[in-house]
Amino acid sequence: MVENRLVGMKSRGVYETPGGTIMAAAVRELESLTLDRETMQWKDIIALKYAELVYAGRWFDPLRQSFDAFMEKITATTTGSVTLKLYKGSVNVASRKSPYSLYREDISSFENGEIYNQADAEGFIRLYGLPTRVRAMLEKGI
Repeated sequence: MVENRLVGMKSRGVYETPGGTIMAAAVRELESLTLDRETMQWKDIIALKYAELVYAGRWFDPLRQSFDAFMEKITATTTGSVTLKLYKGSVNVASRKSPYSLYREDISSFENGEIYNQADAEGFIRLYGLPTRVRAMLEKGI
């Protein structure tokens, strides 16, 4: 790869971490079960800044320590098992499960039930689309 060094020059390098790649894939799959969407997005944002801090040699920076505390808190329930299939440099997920999985078949099926009520979707759609409706009214001069 060609990368931008901290001092501004470009350099070429080769990084190989097959074990790290496998572990990262497994952790990501567990996180997909145990973290909600918003938390996953913030984790990804912080991970980029974390990598920049470490790359720049700022391991003892209070910001890096704060990121550690954040990650420890949000991943406290990220545990379980993942089965991966490895083939010619690729990593594919065969199965995953966690005692802290947020996935619930009784909710995600969108069938009528006690937890999910399809009628709730109508109100949500109206509220979610409100900014678009207001803009359309403005463009029509209403």
